[in-house]
Amino acid sequence: MRGVVLPGVFRPRSDTWLLAGAARAQRMSGRVLELCAGPAYAGIAAARASGSRLTTVDVSRRAVLNARLNAWLNGVVIDARRGDLFAPVAGERFDLILANAPYVPGPPPPAHGPARATDADADGRAILDRICADAPAHLSPGGTVLLVHSEVCDSDATLAALASGGLDVDVVERHRGPLGPLLSSRRAQLEARGQLEPGQQFEDVLVLRGRQVGRTSARWPIPTP
Repeated sequence: MRGVVLPGVFRPRSDTWLLAGAARAQRMSGRVLELCAGPAYAGIAAARASGSRLTTVDVSRRAVLNARLNAWLNGVVIDARRGDLFAPVAGERFDLILANAPYVPGPPPPAHGPARATDADADGRAILDRICADAPAHLSPGGTVLLVHSEVCDSDATLAALASGGLDVDVVERHRGPLGPLLSSRRAQLEARGQLEPGQQFEDVLVLRGRQVGRTSARWPIPTP
């Protein structure tokens, strides 16, 4: 796959490629949506593998332009939109939804600047929780949502949130590697909140899947109040 990253656009890291591989493996035909798309590498990989139509959403104007450029380089038809998560696709449904959303625990998501691609509040879930809540309403029958994030922002909470929306859930990819520079720089705060073990040097990065197979078929156990 060919691609460029324009100045000011978040540069994909290893978790993007983990998501791209999981997306290709789904082989979903129809409509693909990538949220928080940046240069749209994962969405383009999925669309190329299945010949699907690709829609991307990002809050950054440069990211929207970058997605269009990379789609052109790879012969993928794209509808790149600017906006906040599902707002630009209100009322639409997709066969595959992908997101490598900001998930680093830290300050609340800023309105501007490079940190809006990473910072997601103290628990790292400011954006993930919104996607989990809204994704089921935007899936076509039999559709799939794939979300990637670190173990530090609670994968069980994501699975439970998707399941509460009637989705069948599982973990499709897991990679263990060294903590990234941003997490390492926040080690003291993360250890104090119990998000990292004392001295922890590695983290699991996961791709979690939710599938629209019926409102009563979720496999993840939902705690009883």
